Amino acid sequence: MKRRCSDQGSATVWSVGAIAVLCVVFGVVLGLGQGVVARHRAAGGADMAALAAADHWAEGTAVACARADRVARAQGTRLTRCVLTGDVSDVTAASGAGPFAAEVRARAGPAGDAPMRR
Repeated sequence: MKRRCSDQGSATVWSVGAIAVLCVVFGVVLGLGQGVVARHRAAGGADMAALAAADHWAEGTAVACARADRVARAQGTRLTRCVLTGDVSDVTAASGAGPFAAEVRARAGPAGDAPMRR
């Protein structure tokens, strides 16, 4: 009886392996994209909330932070911190959940005597 050594079917195994690797790479890229979107959403929400709080600082901390919270929710984020020091607001907004959560801090206030950049 002769034993025959053949490579028949090996292309199928290699194809399945390549497809599996491509699926894993595609999943990682989608996960990274989700993290980037969450970070950008949190940054936008924090910036807008800080501006809203700074715009209403004269009405008191409670009113300014309530306005910042409302603006943050309108941006699809949640306000996790709001502090007013004089007319400068310092807020933190969060977006996403689980491993794709992002939290960004933003400050806003009058320009004052800030040096001009050239």
